[in-house]
Amino acid sequence: MTRRAATILTILAILQAAAGAESSKGARASGDAAFQTTIKPLLNKYCYGCHGEKKKGDLDLRVYTDEAMVLRNRKIFAKVIQNLQAHEMPPEKKPQPTPEERELITVWIQAEIFKCDCDHPDPGRVTIRRLNRAEYNNTIRDLVGVDFQPADDFPADDSGYGFDNIGDVLSLPPVLLEKYLAAARKILNKAIITDLKPRPVQHFDADALEGTAPGESLGEGIKRLGREGNIFASVKFPHDGEYVLRAKAYGEQAGPEPARMSFSLDDQELTKFDVKAEEPAPEIYELRTQVSAGAHKFAAAYLNNYRNPNDPNPKNRDRNLVIHYLEVEDTDPSRPVVLPESHQRIFFRHPTPQTKMETARQIIGRFATRAFRRPVLKEEVDRLLKLFALADTNGESFEKGVQVALEAALVSPYFLFRGELQPEPNNPGAVHPVDEFALASRLSYFLWSSMPDDELFGLAGRKALRKNLEAQVRRMLEDRKARALVDNFAGQWLQIRNLKLAAPDNKLFPEFDDALRAAMAKETELFVSEIAQQNRSVLEFLDADYTFVNGRLAGLYGIKNVSGDDFQRVSLKWTHRGGILTQASILTITSTPTRTSPVKRGKWVLENLLGTPPPPPPPDVPELKEGQAALTGTLRQRMEQHRENPICASCHARMDPIGFGLENFNGIGEWRDKEGDLPIDPAGKLVTGETFDGPDDLKAILTKRRRGDFIHCLAEKMLTYALGRGLEYYDKCAVEQITKRLAKGRYRFSTLVLEIVKSTPFQMYRGEDQQLAEAGPGSD
Repeated sequence: MTRRAATILTILAILQAAAGAESSKGARASGDAAFQTTIKPLLNKYCYGCHGEKKKGDLDLRVYTDEAMVLRNRKIFAKVIQNLQAHEMPPEKKPQPTPEERELITVWIQAEIFKCDCDHPDPGRVTIRRLNRAEYNNTIRDLVGVDFQPADDFPADDSGYGFDNIGDVLSLPPVLLEKYLAAARKILNKAIITDLKPRPVQHFDADALEGTAPGESLGEGIKRLGREGNIFASVKFPHDGEYVLRAKAYGEQAGPEPARMSFSLDDQELTKFDVKAEEPAPEIYELRTQVSAGAHKFAAAYLNNYRNPNDPNPKNRDRNLVIHYLEVEDTDPSRPVVLPESHQRIFFRHPTPQTKMETARQIIGRFATRAFRRPVLKEEVDRLLKLFALADTNGESFEKGVQVALEAALVSPYFLFRGELQPEPNNPGAVHPVDEFALASRLSYFLWSSMPDDELFGLAGRKALRKNLEAQVRRMLEDRKARALVDNFAGQWLQIRNLKLAAPDNKLFPEFDDALRAAMAKETELFVSEIAQQNRSVLEFLDADYTFVNGRLAGLYGIKNVSGDDFQRVSLKWTHRGGILTQASILTITSTPTRTSPVKRGKWVLENLLGTPPPPPPPDVPELKEGQAALTGTLRQRMEQHRENPICASCHARMDPIGFGLENFNGIGEWRDKEGDLPIDPAGKLVTGETFDGPDDLKAILTKRRRGDFIHCLAEKMLTYALGRGLEYYDKCAVEQITKRLAKGRYRFSTLVLEIVKSTPFQMYRGEDQQLAEAGPGSD
């Protein structure tokens, strides 16, 4: 009999004996008897010294006097079992439990505190989720077909559990409601041509236009531009052809030259004018030019502001540009209007006077079905149709009336939120499969960060999506829209988004600039895309023998025969690089502006690759001193002197060895053998006992000895992202099943995605206990 089997039998025997002794008090008493007689003495022996009166990490385990107290805060004991299994607690210099004692605590926690019935798993709660900014932009792109990103003007999304698509933290501040209204109008103004009648001249009073130039109204639509900048109009050009761009303006002249003005279209400058006219005789300035059909931004800019407040002549102290209006004249208005694809997508039918209302119903109903990502009810379409009828009564065009109704659809909660109708939402014991439309949305927002396409809608409508799930997952991973999985999942899992904030000291790292920053990010994006699109093993995240570089990055890495801005796949054999851990993007974001940071690098590995994040540091821990006040020696030697402080030692013992193993890479990821004049010592020992001598050995340990921890961490991270909620103890059945099947599938990326999609929490939902819902997320 193995030692583990004997230990498990021991704990089960204790539980069974206690159950017999306490049967009159119910099954729960059995676990408490084992806690009192076996577990609590072990906690007292090995844990209370730090997590008792001293309350290290703000944790006092003495408050858990019985099993009921433990059950009220499972998350604490999830960390206990995690640290025990990783041999990270108790600290190395403290008395250690025997393997049997460590196993005894672990088995009890798993058997009693995290008891799950994997034959009848709990799928967890469903949190209504607001579309985050990326999802909003992508959904508008696929729904309407416009080519801009309206959500870029929204407030930043909050993050939870490392991701910005978590339902519990995606709040709805009042300012966002205003942004939604403005965005809906802007989107549909861009997508729809509301006036199909010929308009030879489109006129825009200057005072009504937005722009970058500070100005003031002079009345009657006239605007004075007092500083350099522009005003612009969004103009719909009905067809390809020649147009006249026009402005009526004059200059309030001062200085050695007249006021100057430019015309631009879509931020491309077309011409410049010397505006010599003065009040009260403004002049017309115009340009004939070819313009393609569609919406374009026509801007007039003030180019040469001048001020000299000390000039003795008051009229020569301040030069300004005054604009009356902008105009666009169609030189051939008889030509038919070219409707944009977005307009044709929405208006798939055209009305007659007799069919106007029914045609509007069909157009609005189809749009709402796609916007709400489910079949719409007749009552829902009726409400939207009332807005069309009101616009029609007020004499608006058919297209304008439809636009008003669609604006309402785009600010509806059914569009802005991802909710799922449940037959028994308040019954926590009721478990049901999500309907196929909800499954289509779960699938598309997981892989594409966008709404389902026509094929997913069609399969859901025929109730055939589950039957074709594997084929659909593979199709979706091959689609270009799956780039969202790289940007939004991998970008947050690996924290590559932080690269935009990195600011290495330009004196210490003069080669770092925005071009190199962009190359670092591109390498990681291409690398993750290669694993995803080519369905490679996820273990290559840890130690691949290839990467992607351009000339700048190849120079940093010392790779020869690569030049220019284009990226190419290169071999990393016979180098010290391989996998994400040695990529410059990761090494830069885990450094400080002036040096490497073994603490940041170790913490990053623990959090993102091993799933064992260290506790936050206590607030009174001193920073590592720099400059003349610094300790002596290499960074490693200084860190070791710093760790002599017992307050620091226990936390650093987990992080620092990993970070020291990467010390051969400097603050921007360049290889080095020395730190100044002193040799680098990259050797170390993990708290779990593995020793290594540099990044190659460290990668080998992660890939082989700690493979299970990495796979478990990756599965948890991706499942969290896919579900849009933090994982709970009852999700362990799903995670274990995903990791087992991933191993059987040779760790292929598509296997990981497919097993997440097939998992119980992704496929099912249950109702929620209202008392727990009111208590907030994370309650047990």
